[in-house]
Amino acid sequence: MKGLIQYFYKIKSNKAILWCYLIWYVAIVYFYFDPSPKIWINAIGISAVIGTALLLSVSSGKPSHGKWDHWQTFRLYLMPFCVSSFSALIKDQGFIIIFSSRIGENLVAALCCGLFLLVVSAIKLIKNKVIF
Repeated sequence: MKGLIQYFYKIKSNKAILWCYLIWYVAIVYFYFDPSPKIWINAIGISAVIGTALLLSVSSGKPSHGKWDHWQTFRLYLMPFCVSSFSALIKDQGFIIIFSSRIGENLVAALCCGLFLLVVSAIKLIKNKVIF
């Protein structure tokens, strides 16, 4: 738990935005989950192809400072998986870009993102002893 708090204390805004993307994805998957293996197998396949291309595009073929950044590699494969499965799940569901036509679903996803950002902000305030 201490490591997670330390991670969130050090998190920069660009990584917090990536977390919000993931939170939004999870919220929408909750509402539109489809157990059909076809969706998930296709998403894995697309993730393998696109993730490998992304990995090749950002690496020189050897790890920097003698070791791979495992989290970056994970994200490079996770993002195409999420995008392709999200696209398949929301097809013909009335979405506009990433937003559901049902306001309640958007509110749940937005509140989850907001709660995450609030927790991160609280951790930063507490660690900086800025709380009055």
